[in-house]
Amino acid sequence: MSRSNPRVLNTLERAGGFASAQEVYHLMQRAGESIGLTTVYRSLQSLADDKIVDVLRRDDGESIYRLCGDAHHHHLVCKGCGDAIEIPGGAIEKWAKTMAEEHGFRDVGHSAEIYGLCRKC
Repeated sequence: MSRSNPRVLNTLERAGGFASAQEVYHLMQRAGESIGLTTVYRSLQSLADDKIVDVLRRDDGESIYRLCGDAHHHHLVCKGCGDAIEIPGGAIEKWAKTMAEEHGFRDVGHSAEIYGLCRKC
């Protein structure tokens, strides 16, 4: 059961891309919302647990969040500007399944982000 605050989800949607908990909090404060930073963090974590938002980690270690697409996907993430592009993971899915089977693992999940510099950077 989700413990997320719908106002946090709406704010993240308005942000239109990846945003940190701090950024969501500041957007909400500017809009006159009365909410604590801890509530924003908890709500974003709950949304991530429920697979409603994607979570990436910046080079500085801070988590950033964005509304998910419908299908399982991965990301190309620019180390320069932070842009992220959803990409299908067919080859990664096949590789992960093969590696798990070869090593006797079951009930396997994975996450994959590919980092580099985009054309603009």
